[in-house]
Amino acid sequence: MKKTNLILAGALVFTMLSCKKEADEKTTTMNENPLLEATFDTPYGVPPFDLIKDEHFEPAILEAIKQHQAEIDAIANSTEEPTFENTIEAMENSGSLLGRNARVFYNLTSANTNDKLQEIAKTLSPKMSEHSDNINLNDKLFQRVKAVWDKRESLGLGMEESKLLEESYKGFVRSGANLSNEDKDKLRKINAELSLLTLEFGNNVLAENNKYELVVDNQEDLAGLPDGLIQAAAQTAKDKNKEGKWVFTLQNASVMPFLQYADNRELRKEIFNAYQNRGNGGEFDNNDKLQKIANLRLEKANLMGHSTYADYSLEETMAKDPKGVYELLNKLWVPALAKAKEEEAGIKKMMEADGISGGVQPYDWRYYTEKIRKAKYNLDEQEVKPYLSLENVQNGVFDVSKKLFGLQFEQVKDAPAYHPEATLWKVTEANGDFVGVLYMDFHPRESKRGGAWMTSYSSQKTVDGKRVAPVISIVCNFTKPVGDTPALLTFDEALTYFHEFGHALHGLLSNVKYQSLAGTSVSRDFVELPSQVLENWGSDPEVLKSYAKHYQTGETIPDALIQKIEEVGTFDQGFATVEYLAASFLDMDYHTQIEPITVNIDTFEDASMRKIGLTDAIISRYRSPYFLHIFSSPSGYAAGYYSYIWAGVLDTDAFEAFKSTELFNQEKANAFRKNILEKGNTEDAMELYKRFRGAEPSIEPLLRKRGLTEVKSTIKN
Repeated sequence: MKKTNLILAGALVFTMLSCKKEADEKTTTMNENPLLEATFDTPYGVPPFDLIKDEHFEPAILEAIKQHQAEIDAIANSTEEPTFENTIEAMENSGSLLGRNARVFYNLTSANTNDKLQEIAKTLSPKMSEHSDNINLNDKLFQRVKAVWDKRESLGLGMEESKLLEESYKGFVRSGANLSNEDKDKLRKINAELSLLTLEFGNNVLAENNKYELVVDNQEDLAGLPDGLIQAAAQTAKDKNKEGKWVFTLQNASVMPFLQYADNRELRKEIFNAYQNRGNGGEFDNNDKLQKIANLRLEKANLMGHSTYADYSLEETMAKDPKGVYELLNKLWVPALAKAKEEEAGIKKMMEADGISGGVQPYDWRYYTEKIRKAKYNLDEQEVKPYLSLENVQNGVFDVSKKLFGLQFEQVKDAPAYHPEATLWKVTEANGDFVGVLYMDFHPRESKRGGAWMTSYSSQKTVDGKRVAPVISIVCNFTKPVGDTPALLTFDEALTYFHEFGHALHGLLSNVKYQSLAGTSVSRDFVELPSQVLENWGSDPEVLKSYAKHYQTGETIPDALIQKIEEVGTFDQGFATVEYLAASFLDMDYHTQIEPITVNIDTFEDASMRKIGLTDAIISRYRSPYFLHIFSSPSGYAAGYYSYIWAGVLDTDAFEAFKSTELFNQEKANAFRKNILEKGNTEDAMELYKRFRGAEPSIEPLLRKRGLTEVKSTIKN
């Protein structure tokens, strides 16, 4: 059911614990626990992070489960005739305390976790799964929902009400409401096991990231590395009580530039192998876990009447089925692989000139690509970074949002934050009307998982005709400031900022009635459109000149440097597209199995990559044991990692609507806002897109952007 899916978003799946306490002791606990307050008495209703303690979460979530169950029981046991209001809306409005507290808890376990929070998550995980199943498998409740669904044509519902009814009914069916009692019991066990396995998978990857250190004590081994990276490694060493040395980690801001610039090939090999073998054996091995996850998903799909998990998972997406996904991936794979092999030949030629024989290795690719970039385009990424201070990029993001949608941003300094590095911003319309608030948290730390993401502490909704503003958050892992030098971003990091801010705008500008349909609560192959389309403005020459200013001199980025960036736009796109598509194929292969996986994971992955002909010089962007998108909580991209390239078709097509007229075309910006950003999941995604664009999207803009040509695929799946 859709409401439950919202509350448990991000795999907020736990079990109920019995809590035997004296009444007066329980009352005292409730009064002292800020998470048990009906509302937060804070600026803009943000969580009172300054008052919340780790030990507050378990009793607060258990109490919230109890309250939610009571609300659900009242709906299910009602003697009144089922109506949209007393059943569908009543469910939508239930569980507010649980939804709020679960969001706070799981956002913290992603962005600022610790051992205690991880243990609490393990304790609660099967209990939330049980609670979810207690709702979704409640036959009395489902019969009331079905009664409303069966008479939907005669109810005279509006568009949003109809969509909420549809999502509620489908949610029950897809959660097993039509199963036999025996199969419902099987499903409960599967869901409980999956909730714990996916949680443990993510914890293992975080532990692997935090465990590894490449300690350099010989200055000669730093040859080739940029000064900023060397200074950052020295600071990391100091923080780890290894002063006088240099420490490199598996955080992207450390490992990727090391692979790109380090002259010492053996050290590149060492850190690359550590990176690609995370979760593959040892103390934090994930192989058995991911095999169990894939097989349990297959078992779940079979229970639901589907031959594969991908068939089950894709049913409610724009792609609809695995065939549509494979067709898109195959259409791109052949030209991308051909381009990558051309790039590989260029790397091999340069390696031979350096006296290195043998094939190109994955730990050679970024290093020699950087050399080729300099030789071919005279572009050193380090030339660009001084113009991309975090503050300047932020100004650019704000300015684009203002020009497109009239938004204003003001930092809020009197509200609690979950970490000293997290800042809060008030967002308003051009006329001063309140839109929402936004947390932003930019730099890596051991308490934060890797990557970048957008989330929310509360989604937008409408109550009594009044819009209730959302509390949104974006979390990244950008290069840290060092000494007196501010955080200087790579060009990719700058575009990541624009990307996550696009997600944030989707959440902030939502303007719907029901919270479960708000903002980013759309199909996963549509959710990446607002994020990816904003990247196009971030890289546009006109926009670059507005925000890319040298952090020391204030000089605007030179036209010559912008021209180099444009010229290099399709450079190395064979590699970038191939490593991404390889991960997408791997994801689909795991989730289109019709029999349980019995071979070891290395064997399975190797077979998947051989089938598509992946060159040995490139690995999948995510190897199986650290493929968080598909095997970790939240694992919303299982059989869905293709979504980024699917959305790539949408975003390049959408941006052409602006580039073919004017960059900040207000008519088209308003149409994008009204038909995409504000609508959430209130209508069919393709219908919303066509209303904005006037037609279905074309793949041609994406092929042109990546420098690829369409070639008929011969890959069999």
